[in-house]
Amino acid sequence: MVLKTGLQCATLSTKWESLKKDDYRALIVPDTSLALSEHALAIGQEFPNVETCRRTLKDIAIALHFDLRIVKSDRSRFIAKCSKAGCPWRVHVAKCPGVPTFSIRTLHGEHTCEGVHNLHHQQASVGWVARSVEARIRDNPQFKPKEILQDIRDRHGVAVSYMQAWRGKERSMAALHGTFEEGFRLLPAYCEQIRKNNPGSIASVFATGQDNCFQRLFISYRASIYGFINACRPLLELDRAHLKGKYLGTLLCAAAADANDALFPLAIAIVDVENDENWMWFMSELRKLLGVNTDNMPRLTILSERHKGIVEAVETHFPSAFHGFCLRYVSENFRDTFKNSKLVNIFWNAVYALTAAEFESKIAEMVEISQDVIPWFQDFSPQLWAVAYFEGMRFGHFTLGVTELLYNWALECHELPIVQMMEHIRLQLTSWFNNRREIGMSWTSILVPSAEKRVLEAIADAPCYQVLRANEVEFEIVSTERTNIVDISSRVCSCRRWQLNGLPCAHAAAALISCGQNAHVFAEPCFTVARYRETYSEMIHPILDKSQWRELAEGTEGGVARVDISIRPPKTRRPPGRPKKKVLRVENFKRPKRVVQCGRCHMLGHSQKKCTMPN
Repeated sequence: MVLKTGLQCATLSTKWESLKKDDYRALIVPDTSLALSEHALAIGQEFPNVETCRRTLKDIAIALHFDLRIVKSDRSRFIAKCSKAGCPWRVHVAKCPGVPTFSIRTLHGEHTCEGVHNLHHQQASVGWVARSVEARIRDNPQFKPKEILQDIRDRHGVAVSYMQAWRGKERSMAALHGTFEEGFRLLPAYCEQIRKNNPGSIASVFATGQDNCFQRLFISYRASIYGFINACRPLLELDRAHLKGKYLGTLLCAAAADANDALFPLAIAIVDVENDENWMWFMSELRKLLGVNTDNMPRLTILSERHKGIVEAVETHFPSAFHGFCLRYVSENFRDTFKNSKLVNIFWNAVYALTAAEFESKIAEMVEISQDVIPWFQDFSPQLWAVAYFEGMRFGHFTLGVTELLYNWALECHELPIVQMMEHIRLQLTSWFNNRREIGMSWTSILVPSAEKRVLEAIADAPCYQVLRANEVEFEIVSTERTNIVDISSRVCSCRRWQLNGLPCAHAAAALISCGQNAHVFAEPCFTVARYRETYSEMIHPILDKSQWRELAEGTEGGVARVDISIRPPKTRRPPGRPKKKVLRVENFKRPKRVVQCGRCHMLGHSQKKCTMPN
C-alpha cells in the first residue's frame, strides 16, 4: 500500500489559517503536495541499514508535520507509528534474510490526525539539523547558527533553538573535517606527509607533559624557503593572531615580500600560548631553516610590534639584524596617547622626513605644542622607526602586511581542526604560487609592474632638473629647491630615496638619462621580473587524504613528536560565551593625514561650513 495523502492539503490549509498570525507570521509553510511525492513510502521499499531507515522516516515526519513515535528499534526490525492517539499511520520495517538491507513489510499510510500544531518538532534533533545543513556548511564553513535557524525554517517550516543550531553545525563540521581532538592526534602523521611530499620542507610538532599535550607546531615549505633565500629582499615581518576555536592557541608567522610587493609567508607556527619562551623557540626554528639552506646569511631587516619576547628572541638568534617597529603600532600608540589632531599631523611629517635636520625640526614643532612628547620619544626611540634614523633597508615597507593575513586566517579557520586549518593555509599558498607563477611568465618588462610604475614616475619628473656632470659616476642635480648629489656607481642620492626604496629617484633618473643609461637597469635586482619568477619557481605539492596516512600509536621521545606519537589537545580550552571580535584597523601609511582647519575661527578639526562661531 502506498502512502496515500499524509496530511491532506485542504486540511493543512484550514489548520494554518486558524493559527494565530502573530505566532506564525514568520513561518513559510512548505508545499505539502510536493513533500508527499518526495517522501512516498511503499511496501517492499528497501533501506541499506536500520539507521538509514530511521533517518528517512524522521525526515518524512518533519516534512509532513506529524510526530513519529518509535515502538521498536533493534538489529532486526524497526516499528513506528504516529504519536497522536487514534491515528492509524504505522510502518513495520524488518531485516531481509541473508543481506544487511531492511524492507517495509507492513504500512498503514493514511493520517486522520491534524499533525503538529506548532513550529517545534520532536524529530528535529541536533543530528537532523547537522544532516540538513551539511551541504551548505561544506560550501560555506562560516555559515552562522542564526543563518541555520532561518534556513531550516524556510526549507522545512520547523523552528529549532539557537543551541540546537550551534551543536548541529559543530556536529556537521566534525563529520566533514573530523573532530578537534582527531586533528591533534593526526599532527605527527600530517608533518610526515609534508616532509614526504615536499622534500626539504620543515614540519615538526612538539608535545609536553606526561599526557603528550600539544605545545608547538612549525611548518615551512621548501618552495617558500627557496623563494625567500634566492629571490626575495632580506626583509621579514613577524606577527601573531590568537585562535578562538574549541582549544585556544596562537598563530605565529614570518613573512617576506616578493618583487611586486605581495606578501610571501616563509614560516608558520601554532603554539599553545603566546609567551617569551614560544617566541624564542619560533625564532630559533627560523634561524635553523635559514642556516641550513644558505651559506651566506643575509643581514635581515625585521619589522614587528617589538614586544619584549620578540625583541629578546631576535637579539638572541639574529643579533646582526635591524629590528624596527611596525609603524601602525607606533602611530596608534602616539594617537591614543595624545589625542591631538595637530600633533598627529606633525608626527606623520616627522615619520617620513628624509634627513635628521627635517626630523628634528618637526620634533621641535611638537614640543612647542606639548612637552609630553619628550618622554614618549624616549620610550619609542626614533632609531627604531623614523625614516631619517632607521638603519635597516625597508624598501618602502613600514607596516605589517602579515597582520591582516593572520587575522583572516584566524577568522576563516577558527572552527576547523588544526590539521584542516593548516591544509586551508597550504591550499591558499599553493594557489598563490600557481597564480603568481603564471602571471610572472606573462610579463615582458625588466621590472615588475609596481617597480616599473615608480621608475616611470621618476623618469617623468627628471626633466625638471638641471644635470651637471662632475665625473664618470658623480652628478650634481640642481633644482629651484635644493641641489642633490648622485653617484650612479654606488647607487646613492643625497635625497636618500634611492637607498631607502631600492629604485632610482627622480634625481638619479635625471643623471642616468643624461649619460644615456637605462634607469630600469639600476633598480635593485629584487625588483626584476627574473627574480619574481625565481620566487615562485618551486611548487608546493599536495598532501594525500588522511585516510591514507599511517595509523598512530602511543610513544614519546624528548618532547618532539615521532610519527607514532598520539598528540592530545592542549589544556587551554575556550571559555564559555561569545568570543570578542577584534576589528582590524588598516590605515593609509603612505602620506600624513590632512587636518581640517576652519577658515573662520582658525581652529582645527572642523571646516568653515560647520563652524558654530557667528559671522
